[in-house]
Parts: sequence; structure tokens; C-alpha cells
Amino acid sequence: MTKSKQPNIIFIMSDDHAAHAISAYGSRINETPNLDRIANEGIRLDNCFCTNSICAPSRASILTGKYNHINGVRTLYEDIDARQPHVAKILQSNGYQTAMIGKWHLGHGGNSDPTGFDYWNVFPNQGEYHDPDMIEMGVKKKFHGYATNITVDLCLDWLEKRDEERPFFLMCHHKAPHRPWDPDEKHMHLYEDIDIPEPETFHDDYENRSYAATEAIMRIDRDLRKRDVKADPPEGLSTSELKSWYYQRYIKDYLRCIASIDDNTGRLLDYLDEKGLTEDTIVIYTSDQGFFLGDHGWYDKRFMYEESLRMPFLVRYPREIPARTSTKNFGLNVDFAQTFLDYAGIEAPEDMQGASLRPILKGETPYGWQDSMYYRYWEHMSEEHNVAAHYGVRTHKFKLIYYYGEGLGIPGARDVKYEPQWELFDLEKDPYEINNVYGHEDYIDVAEELKNELYRLKEKVKDID
Repeated sequence: MTKSKQPNIIFIMSDDHAAHAISAYGSRINETPNLDRIANEGIRLDNCFCTNSICAPSRASILTGKYNHINGVRTLYEDIDARQPHVAKILQSNGYQTAMIGKWHLGHGGNSDPTGFDYWNVFPNQGEYHDPDMIEMGVKKKFHGYATNITVDLCLDWLEKRDEERPFFLMCHHKAPHRPWDPDEKHMHLYEDIDIPEPETFHDDYENRSYAATEAIMRIDRDLRKRDVKADPPEGLSTSELKSWYYQRYIKDYLRCIASIDDNTGRLLDYLDEKGLTEDTIVIYTSDQGFFLGDHGWYDKRFMYEESLRMPFLVRYPREIPARTSTKNFGLNVDFAQTFLDYAGIEAPEDMQGASLRPILKGETPYGWQDSMYYRYWEHMSEEHNVAAHYGVRTHKFKLIYYYGEGLGIPGARDVKYEPQWELFDLEKDPYEINNVYGHEDYIDVAEELKNELYRLKEKVKDID
């Protein structure tokens, strides 16, 4: 591919935006017309998964095309060594203009500042929703306004100043809708007069799940703080009414934050139209992982359960991707880097562990395409959410999870031990994962086959411990 044919790439990533809060994914609780525009003019991946459902590790995998035990960011307590090769560096060295704007969350200072970008301007750590500090090319500055608007303002400003003769790679990373879900003034009163439907598993009692489900600190009615819901609950509510009150306070602010993302995505899409860049620009919308929206009575992520595991992934590229399409083929966050390089006509390094999604996005299914995926969460029983470390395998029909019950000295993991436990879910019969069938007579052979596949994948991705 000649450089004149190299497409521009805009990678828009939010933080904790669950696929089931996007109307293109059939959301029961939200409308996202501008995100839907990407899907309507391109493709929707229905089975895009993260390999570790937590912010920094997922971002490291997206950038490097490697699993966390290889790229060195297994938990929130490990900064990336940004001196290592990654996709932005490779694109930059092959003529692309590169920019990273918004949430970096891979450490700051020393060897963890963004590298491979001609321009970068990022929030320190999580960043603030209102009047945030940002670090522009190493210099801390105060910006006035709302973080989502500021991020896109800076993206548009960079696009305006770019060299129009060269392709560009722009990573537009939103802070929203990360906790504590502070909406902007425009959307402050959205949904004020309606009740958001509660999910089917809102009153899950974790009856036949492992200890991990009962021990987790992320319950809507018990673990949300006043800072999250911005008010004290009314007096006299029953236990069930109190849980619903917390849910409505939480979910409405979450959706209000997404409304701002949707508006600002529309601004970027309109800019491409106005500048005649639409045909030559790949636009991707995703999130660093999924999120529990009251599912299983929870907020947050970390688990290998579907709502946490699944990432939204919408792609528009009129030159190659058919409009209004979707695919059930698997895509993983470790695949993104190789996908970008494939579109740019650049050979991926041999040590990248993903596969280019380009044929999938065109509507093809290559022979031998991945039909199982490997997941690992390392931050065993960490103080904030107390989620047990685990690894597992998901296929199109089943999911097997192994809670191995110890921290292994990993940064951020606590040194507490539990008896190892397994969970097995039949995703066709039990899509909400409320019935653990591990040990059931009818699933003995299935469990054995899945264990063999799990260990095959562990060896393939070099996660040997």
C-alpha cells in the first residue's frame, strides 16, 4: 500500500462505557444517535472482548498488542514502560502524524509518559470532570470547562493544524463515564422525570456462584458512596426501595455522561464531513472494558462475566467496510494494534500477540479464526473492590472461569488465600450467567474440553506460572 492510500485513523475510547448502554447494541436504557451513526455507516462487533477488565491493563494491551503479563501492566499498580515498542511509535516512524489526547492512565513521569506521539495532552491519573488539569507535552496546565468537551476541542484543534499531505493517527480518549459520573450542565437534568429500567439480574443472590461473587465490594445498595450519588437517600425506604433509589441516582448520571460523549462524537464526525475526510478516515468507537449497570446488583467491572468482559466496538471506513453490518466473530483488545498497522500497510512485529481484525470488518471469516479467548484478572482481593483473581476461557457457547485463590505477590493484589473454585456457564441456555453448572453430570465432558482449551491458550499467549 502506498503512503497516498494510507487511511487516517481516529480511535475514540471512553472509560467504562458498557456496550449495553449504546442503542446500536439494542440498549434498553439509552439512545446514542451519533455512536449509532458509526454503526449505521459501518460495522458493529457483537463479540469484542477485553483480556483483563480494568483500565490501565486494557489500555496497555490496546497500545502494545500484547497481553498484560508481556507488556508489564497487570494491575492498576503497574505503570507502563513506554520505552517498549507500540503501535503509535510504529505508525509515527512510518510517516503518520500521531496524537494522544485525553485519558492516558498508564502512569506519568519517568518512563511512563506517552511516547510515539507528535502531540500529547493527557489527564493526570483519572482526571477531573470539571476544570481539569492536563499535562501537555510534559507541562501541567489548567483547562476550564467540561472534560469531554475539552478533549474533543483539543482533538479538533490538532486536526486543524495537521499536515494535510500526511495521514494521521489520533487517539481521542474520554475520561467519561468513569466513576463518580459528574455530568455537564447541558445534560444535568436528562432523564429527570423517568425511571430507568432495572436489569434482569438486579436482584441476583449469587446462590450457586463462587466465593468471588459474594465477596466483591461493588453492590449498588451497599457500596456506592455519597460522592457517587450526590445525595443522602430519603428516610423510610424499604430495602428494595433503597436499592432502586441508589440505582436510579447512579445510572442516570452515568447515562448523562455518555450523552456528552455522544454529542462530541457527532462533532468529530461532522468535522470529517466538512473537510472531505470521511471516505479516507477509519473511525473507531470503543471503551477500555465493559461495566456492570446494575447487572448482578453491581457497578464496576473486573469480572469475566459478560457485562464486564464485552467491549463496544463500532467501526466506519466507507472505502472498505460495508454499511449497516455486524459480526459475531471474536475480536480482542490485543487485536487492535495489528488492525491499525494492517490498514496502514505496515507489517506488525512478530512479538505482537493479536491478529488483524481487517478481514472480519470486511465481512469475511478467515479459515481458523479465533473461536475462543483467554482472560486474566490479576488484582486479587484489592482493597477497593475485593474481586478475586481469576483466569478463564470463553467460547461461543461456554465460559469456564478459575478463581485460583491467591495474590501471587502481584502489585495491588492482597496476600489472602481462598480455596480455588471453578465456574462454568452455558451461555446459550444461561446468557445472564446465574447458573454455575461446574460439576454437573451433564457438563463433565464440556468442562474437561474447556480446561484443555484454557491451558492451550495459556501456553499460546505465554502466560505460564
